[in-house]
Amino acid sequence: MTTEQNGRINMAKHILPSSGNLLGLCFAILSFIKVSGLSNTTIIDQVLVIAIVLFLSASIVSYASMKSQKNGANCERIAEFIFLMGLVLIGACAVAVGIELVQ
Repeated sequence: MTTEQNGRINMAKHILPSSGNLLGLCFAILSFIKVSGLSNTTIIDQVLVIAIVLFLSASIVSYASMKSQKNGANCERIAEFIFLMGLVLIGACAVAVGIELVQ
């Protein structure tokens, strides 16, 4: 792993493909929810749409951090925060889907 001048690990090159993969996973889960009929009784689909927007934003900002010479570290921190928020939302959705399927 490469490091920046301030010693911070360059996470942008890991956030970009991971957020892209999780974006696709969110679309697959959203499709499952629509087909199974859970979208009428829960707000899981709305939360997944927010997670999709977060992962898309994390992808864009991490790409910008790799391209930016001046603000790369700041963009990377922002991308990391957005990515973590998306992970929290997709984790909450996974728990909610599991609870709904058990009931």
